[in-house]
Parts: sequence; structure tokens; C-alpha cells
Amino acid sequence: MEAPASSSGGFRLYDQLELQEFQDKFVIRAVESPDQGFSIGLRDGDVEPFDGDPCLGSPSKVSTIYGVVGTIRLLAGTYLLVITSRKEIGSYLGFPVFRVMSMKFLSCNDALRFSTSEEKRDEAYFMTLLKTVESTVGLYYSYETDITLNLQRRCKLAEGWTSKPTWKQADPRFVWNKNIIEELIEYKLDRFIIPLLQGNILKFFMPCALLVTYLCLKLKKSPATITLISRRCTRRLGTRMWRRGANLEGDTANFIETEQLLEFEGFKTSFLQVRGSIPLLWEQIVDLSYKPQLRIINHVQTAEVVECHFHDLSQRYGEIVAVDLTDKHGDEGQLSRAYANEMQNLPNIRYISFDFHQICGGSNFDNLQILYDQISDEFENQGYFLVDAEGKILEEQKGIIRSNCIDCLDRTNVTQNYFGRKSLNAQLQRIGVLSSTECISMFGEVYEIFKTLWVEQGDEISLEYSGTHALKRDLVKYGKQTISGLIKDGISALSRYYLNNFQDGIRQDAIDLISGHYTVNRNGPSPFQLNGFESFSLSPNCIGFACRRFDTHIIHSETSGEKYASLCFYSIVGWFDCWSNGCGQN
Repeated sequence: MEAPASSSGGFRLYDQLELQEFQDKFVIRAVESPDQGFSIGLRDGDVEPFDGDPCLGSPSKVSTIYGVVGTIRLLAGTYLLVITSRKEIGSYLGFPVFRVMSMKFLSCNDALRFSTSEEKRDEAYFMTLLKTVESTVGLYYSYETDITLNLQRRCKLAEGWTSKPTWKQADPRFVWNKNIIEELIEYKLDRFIIPLLQGNILKFFMPCALLVTYLCLKLKKSPATITLISRRCTRRLGTRMWRRGANLEGDTANFIETEQLLEFEGFKTSFLQVRGSIPLLWEQIVDLSYKPQLRIINHVQTAEVVECHFHDLSQRYGEIVAVDLTDKHGDEGQLSRAYANEMQNLPNIRYISFDFHQICGGSNFDNLQILYDQISDEFENQGYFLVDAEGKILEEQKGIIRSNCIDCLDRTNVTQNYFGRKSLNAQLQRIGVLSSTECISMFGEVYEIFKTLWVEQGDEISLEYSGTHALKRDLVKYGKQTISGLIKDGISALSRYYLNNFQDGIRQDAIDLISGHYTVNRNGPSPFQLNGFESFSLSPNCIGFACRRFDTHIIHSETSGEKYASLCFYSIVGWFDCWSNGCGQN
């Protein structure tokens, strides 16, 4: 299959496909090249590429789809995931970017009728998990470029890199569907393979009309563009309470690379930050309490896990400053102290413990300056990436700030927004938009839009991990907490409580299935047998299915008056705890 170029000379994917349904197969063709495509059998799920007209006859149904996400084999069949609707949300470095609005699994499981009754029951549950996968939020892609690599890495890759198939260009850490595109890769269906990024992409234009007269002169009537893109790592995917800490390889839950891009008159600047769960072995098992107890797992490999995590970061990003925003008392304090003790073994990593709740409180957002003062030398030395219109690299980012709280959501987002503003000021001054005495906060309307960008980014990241909007949104937007903000935070906190206890176990199962952390084995015991769960729970690849036992037990017991009373009691306790402690753990 040919490797066509986009308008910029890079590899381009088919952007519109025709799905044809026959009695024994599905056929997918490229609308712009109808002789290019593949079929997948309804009985055996076998994929057959074609190059030319296969003369298949008249299909029973024809529909339009916008991409093939991948295939997954279960007990009795293969399921093909396709994009059924999309929305163009802007561009990334000039290339159109789309958000997945809906997906659908096509069933190729005619062989199911030959399965045993137990296999049919198990397949039915797996299929409910696929339904959950279909509703996954925050998936983005481009037909004309890879969006998983940050600007600095893109600019330093070898010439000709963009002519490779998009899936080969991508950073596998950030390819959400990495596990389910393998069969398409095997059959060399390169123009049909769309690497999906989970995270968010937000863009904001700073046109002259939004700025005061002096800044207009500096801009020479040219708009500046800020893009915020967050890339969620797939190595330890999961939901809030069901994925905590690190695995034995040093991969952490809710690990996200966030890039803040500025484009102005040919200049492009990039500032990177990362967040991720505290890289120890720890867990927080849901038990109907508002704040389940944190438990640190004592393991002989703990030191190795921490070292492996930071070694990987150093290799990728350079100098690391680890900012720990957790409380210094209670369960969080115990975890924070364990983290600090391990960091003493890594003298090349700067570790800063900053009790966000204690120092910043409810309305002291500006106290983050205290944190900045502690790391200002490293922050300025790390810098940012800058390239001019000719592609000449003028500055490189030489390190990164790694921030965490407990969830790596709310406190972390407020803090990253603060660092992002500091870097943006430096970038605008460097390219001559601002003088050395000016900062973006002096230009009210632009500054409000910039803060809104970070609020929306925090919301989307939070929805993907916790199922609700972020807390502390008004800290970012207004610099203080408001009564309406506290009420919204309380509602979100209670929503998280419900989702953690009654929904996220199933969602974790679905994530483990689609990401390959759990592999369906037709020759093995059913994972849904009582004894089967006990044995599966010992396997790291089946943690989600083991956890589902509790989730299912609660769901089946929700008509019990005792359980209902317990839920109501803990909800009320959680509300008051949230109100009195700034929505507590986040």
C-alpha cells in the first residue's frame, strides 16, 4: 500500500471510510481510494486486505465511518472498533485535530453459537465491558500528523521521519489503542491505523483586538496562539481509586505529560510539565468510607521501583524537580514521609515537599510563589524550547517539573497552571512581545482566557480519571475559593465517592481489557468463578477483575437497607469533611 504525503510532505491517513455489511463479512474501503481496504469475516474474525476491486457484490448496508481504532479477540469472536462520529476541535502545529465523539464495536462472533453456556456467559460480560470502552472520553487524533510527540522531540528527529506511517512516528507511551492495533499492523494496513491520544487539546488565539494598544504594537497585528495539550500514559491506565502508585516497572498511575505551546510570527515555544501518582507501591481500597485508608505496600523492590521511575524520566526529559503537594499529616503525611525517605537515595533528583492545603489554604493561591521561590533557580535553568520560523533551535528545555498530590488532579492542576504562567511570561519576553517588566496578568481579558484554558484542561483530565470535573477550579480562575466554587466542589466530591464505590470497578475492568493488562484465555478457567477470582487476584494482569468482586457485591446488595443507610451516612460525612477541608484529598 502506497505511503501518500499530506500537504506538508508527511504521511496521511484515510479520513473517511465506507463500511459495507455483507452476510459473511464486513468490508471497509477508503472513500478517496475505493480499491484500498480490507474485510473481516463474521465467523472467524480473520482480516483480509485487498488492493483492487474484490467484486464482492451488493452489501446489505453501507455507512460512513471515520477511522478504525483496532481489533480485540475474546472467547468466541473478534470485535472491530470504529469511529462513528468526530468533531474537528482545532489544529496542532497547523494540522487539523479531531476529537472522537462516538465509537462502536462491530461483532464478528458468529462462532459464539458453538460455545459452551459458561463461555457464552463470560463473553456476554466481556461484551458489556466493550460497551463501556465505547464511551471512553478524551480521545484525539489527526489524519495528517502524529500528536503524541512534543515539539522538542519532533524538531530533533531525523529528516524523513514524518514520511513514516503515523503509528511508527508515535510515542507508544501515549497511544491509547496501542494494544488493539497490532493485527492491523501485521497486515500492513498503515493508512487505516489511527493512533489515539487520551488527554486533551485546547487552543486559544490572542488576537490584537483582545490586547491593549501597547501590546498591539508589539504584536504588529499578528495573532499569537496558545495550545495546551495533555498526553495520558497508557502504561498504568486506570480509574481514581483502582489505580494508585506505581507498578514494579516504575510506571505510575495518572501519568500525564502536559505541553504548553506558543506560536507567534513563525516562532514556536514549548514548555513541558509532567504529573503522576507517588511512585511507591501503595493502594487505597474502596470500602464505602469517604476517604479509604491509604496503605503502603512494603516490598523489597520499592527502592528499585522509585529509582526506575526517575531514571526513565531523566532519560527522557533531563534534570528532574519532584514537587510533592500532599498533606503532612494523617494518611497523606505517612505516604509523603515514605516518599521523602526514598528520595534521599536519589541525590541527583531535587525533591520538594510543599503542603498545598496548609500553605495555600482556601484563598491563598498566590502563596504558590513560596514554592516557586524554592525552585526558581532550577526552573529558570530548565527553561523552555524555542524554534524560529526557519526551524533553527534557539532554546532547549533541559529538565522538567514533576508534580503530584494524591490524585494528581486538583492541587496539581492549580500548581501546573502557576508554573505555566511563569514560563509563558518568560517566552513572551524572549520573543519581544512583552518587556522585561510586563507579564500576561497585566492584560486582563487575555489572562482570563489563559486561566480558563487551564480550568478546562483540568476538567477533562479529571473526567478521564475520576469521572467528575476538577475541584479547586476557582483557585485557577479567580485566585481564591468562592462559596459557589465550594458548593460545586462538594457536589463533585460526592459524585466521586459514588463513582469510586459503584461504577469504577467495572470501568477498570474495561480499561484492563482494552489495554491488554488482562488477556482473554479460552483455555483457562473462567475469571468469574468464585475460586477463579481468588487465583486471578494474585496476578498483576488481573487486578481489575479481582477488584470487580467488591464492586459487584455492592451493586447486588444496593437494595439492602443497611447498605443504603451506610451510603447515605458516608455521603453526609463526606460532604462536611469536604466543606471543612477544602474538599480533602485531591
